[in-house]
Amino acid sequence: MSAPSVEKGIRFIKEQIDAPVASFFSACVRCGLCAEACLFYTETGDPRYTPIHKVEPMRRVWEREYTLWGKLKAAVGLAKPVTEEVFAQWETLVYDGCSLCGRCSLVCPVGNDISGMIRKLREGFAAAGHAPEGLIGATTRAIEIGSPMGVKLPALKAQIGHVEKETGLEIPLDRAGVEYMVLLSSMEIMNFPEYLEAIAKIMHQAGKRWTIASKAFEATNSGIQIGVSDLARVLVRRVVDAAEELGVQTVISPECGHAYTAIRFEGPNLIGRPYNFKVRHVLEVLDAFRRQGLLKTEGVEEARLTYHDPCQIARKGGVVEQPRDLLNGVASRFVEMEDRGAMNWCCSGGGGVSANERADEVKFKAFQRKKRQLLETGAEVVVTACANCRITLEEGLEENNMDLPVVGLTELIAEHLVEDRAEKGASDETDR
Repeated sequence: MSAPSVEKGIRFIKEQIDAPVASFFSACVRCGLCAEACLFYTETGDPRYTPIHKVEPMRRVWEREYTLWGKLKAAVGLAKPVTEEVFAQWETLVYDGCSLCGRCSLVCPVGNDISGMIRKLREGFAAAGHAPEGLIGATTRAIEIGSPMGVKLPALKAQIGHVEKETGLEIPLDRAGVEYMVLLSSMEIMNFPEYLEAIAKIMHQAGKRWTIASKAFEATNSGIQIGVSDLARVLVRRVVDAAEELGVQTVISPECGHAYTAIRFEGPNLIGRPYNFKVRHVLEVLDAFRRQGLLKTEGVEEARLTYHDPCQIARKGGVVEQPRDLLNGVASRFVEMEDRGAMNWCCSGGGGVSANERADEVKFKAFQRKKRQLLETGAEVVVTACANCRITLEEGLEENNMDLPVVGLTELIAEHLVEDRAEKGASDETDR
């Protein structure tokens, strides 16, 4: 790669070094606690995966450009520069060996947001041309097609048709003036269409008016994962424009962790203004329905269930009690993992790792942490609320020859909804 690409990467890194980042580097005491909080380090034993080490290229730029000592060292040739070789060496650490889960940031004794710095560092790596092909492809498809998996509107309409035929319920497209606009991830459309069916049933029972926007049905933000704010901004703005055009009150983020933090927390900063609508994760909406008496369920699961907290939803989004309140209404044998809630361990596939085939080997090594967690619970079923976690868990369990079903919480709740007896009777008569 040419020198100008390296210079561009360094320039983008410099642009990310603000006052908080500078204070983080100044405050770091090299205690090593972040290493023990990172499943890529604990499961490989490789010190290169220590979270604070992953941001070393940014630290070098900060030291050389913004500290007196660093400038003096650079003047006499003692400061380590960021070169093409450095970009090449650190690329796999920055993308393959970090899921941006934020557990390292949570345990840091001086409050350094290490995962936030890694996210910022990716801006420079992407600018320098050092990003995984899988993420580059996913981001390109998201911008050009509207979906990182290449899912187009006809595919969504086909799934809508299947669900409408199966349930007899309408799934409205582009309906203006309704309360809720529902977002989906491509994984739910293609891998878990039962999620869409669950939403239709729940909204029907709750008596809520809702819609899906044909111009912005995709929630996944590949720009956040690869580390390109300009592209992330384009994807957020699509959702914002659609929501404002339809005049909805609340946008519901689906069972997808990075989609939730991208649209709810990073989105307003990316577009430079607050929204005129609310953003809620689907579990927040379901729990609100439960508290309002609009979510009526019957029967309970007899199997021993455990819940995997998606990092972005629980640790970064604070959605911790809602899934447990929902689960306790439909499960008689719900057991917690030893580390749970904000301290739960990542599935190993977040932050774009699952879209990066090159990272499979280290991902499966990191999954051993989750494997031990699951075995310790003795659970017979794993419940989660992120389609990416669900796929990663399924892949990890299959790799380890573990026969353990993984289900989405929204889907599980829908299976226990109290049926409308009058409608059921009418449906039975039609079937005859």
